[in-house]
Amino acid sequence: MLIFLLGFFAGCKTLTGGGASLESLNPDELSVTRNPDEARIFTSNINNFWRAYDQATPQNDLRIYRDDYLRIGSAGLKDFTRLKIGDVRNLVLKVWKHANYYASVRSSTLAIHSQEGPIRASFRRLKELYPDALFPNVYFRIGAMSSGGISTDRGLVIGAELFSKTDSSPLDELNQWEKSVVQPVETIPRVVAHELVHYQQHFEKDPETLLERSIAEGGADFLSEIIAGAYINELQHRYGDQHEQELWNEFREAMYSKDLSGWLYNGSALAATGKPIERPADLGYYVGYKICQAYYAKGPDKKKAIKEMLEIQDFNQFFEDSGYGRSLTAHR
Repeated sequence: MLIFLLGFFAGCKTLTGGGASLESLNPDELSVTRNPDEARIFTSNINNFWRAYDQATPQNDLRIYRDDYLRIGSAGLKDFTRLKIGDVRNLVLKVWKHANYYASVRSSTLAIHSQEGPIRASFRRLKELYPDALFPNVYFRIGAMSSGGISTDRGLVIGAELFSKTDSSPLDELNQWEKSVVQPVETIPRVVAHELVHYQQHFEKDPETLLERSIAEGGADFLSEIIAGAYINELQHRYGDQHEQELWNEFREAMYSKDLSGWLYNGSALAATGKPIERPADLGYYVGYKICQAYYAKGPDKKKAIKEMLEIQDFNQFFEDSGYGRSLTAHR
């Protein structure tokens, strides 16, 4: 079970449709619990990264980052390396290219442990609302600014470099998409909450169409707001609230297609054009959020609505039952 970057920023992509179960997990690979206070939070990858950073030179950087960071990393980092970083060269290139930015976030990445209290609070809130919740390990790591987070069977893997921006962090090295997604360390609890929701999602089928994937991503945004007090995609929501009618008109024409390129995981593609980004990437998150919000609002039993949202049997029926878009369609 893999899940949706921060498709969420460049892709918290749900690649299969079901959450993990206690019975299906290899105890040698993952410690998972039903107790929100027993889930483990690992920051050792961050310490390892900065030790490698201090040793790295243009002559030895590939070996240092490979041997002293990636190869000795946690299970979560190994999953992330395979899925998102790939070759150590990708990491090294980004670190040198964004040298001033990386240097500026060192102290804040090392202070991520200070966010454990709010993270635990969101875990406890989910347990109250969804008693079947599972709580996996949380692994923080530093990557190549390509992904804010993923969820795998091993746990939640969060990109510290994207969520450690300080007031003095220089942004001139970043492209337009990177500038739009970097956030201060205080946003980390909502990032973890988003991925935690993805971890719970146990759908009847893998989400494939634009509608299905948008509901899965939007549902993670919607429920993370409930349990952590905020969602991660503020830019998309600001734009969406100002353009909801026109977005719906476009979305409804494409929602049964499997072409996601205009709506999800398209931040890197927009940045590659080199043009100013006037319309944000990942607007499918916004539409999916609005569908889930409408479904939740209609349900008299909120816990039941949350359970149904996490265990969708039929995405098309879920959308129809939400009622979202009817008033917008009427006013076209």
